[in-house]
Amino acid sequence: MSEQSTLSANAAEPAPARRLQAVLLDMDGTLIESEGLWNEAEADLVAELGGRWTHQDHERNVGNAAVPVGRYIIELTGAHHLTPREVATELYARFRGKLAGGAEVRPGAAELVRMLADSEVPVVLVTSTERELIETALGRIGLDLFDDSVAGDEVGANKPHPDPYLTAAHRLGVDPARCVAVEDSAVGVASAADAGCVTVAVPNHVEIPPREGVVVRESLVGVGLDWLESLVAED
Repeated sequence: MSEQSTLSANAAEPAPARRLQAVLLDMDGTLIESEGLWNEAEADLVAELGGRWTHQDHERNVGNAAVPVGRYIIELTGAHHLTPREVATELYARFRGKLAGGAEVRPGAAELVRMLADSEVPVVLVTSTERELIETALGRIGLDLFDDSVAGDEVGANKPHPDPYLTAAHRLGVDPARCVAVEDSAVGVASAADAGCVTVAVPNHVEIPPREGVVVRESLVGVGLDWLESLVAED
């Protein structure tokens, strides 16, 4: 009887606490295939302003928020009668028209979000895109699966500044160093890594320069909770 009691007590012991405190996910280019839609919206607007939008122009702006892209377009086209905010508003209008019920989902993205939603580890969306477009853009995954979301117009400074990821960690009350962030652009990687997050880069439309401590994957296919936790260092 005493041996059975010992086994029962051991079985009832709680599992060790996970080192991983949260997973923070970028949206455009990471979860959804929206960078091509942004490129089309940018090219349409630049053409209307009398300029030409090249592949190189798009690459220079992948991961940036709409207002900095607006500033770039003004310099490119000479449309100084517009403000960066006005150009950003026009970009959003064109992008919204191209979404058609939600952008295509990147390989492994929906499975990753669902797995995290079913786990005890919080998952937060951290995007440069402004709040008004997030739910539509993420329609095929579902914003309701996330514990929280940080939009580009809800932070003091957008990516590549670390503020978006610091804001996400602060809202959860967790240590950024115990969070894994997933990004697809150099701008996003800089934001996450400078915030102190363990950063996973999944390059999509642009190359990401090597950076110490940044883990590179070809896709999100097969990403599991144990692997994510293995990235977070022991005390």
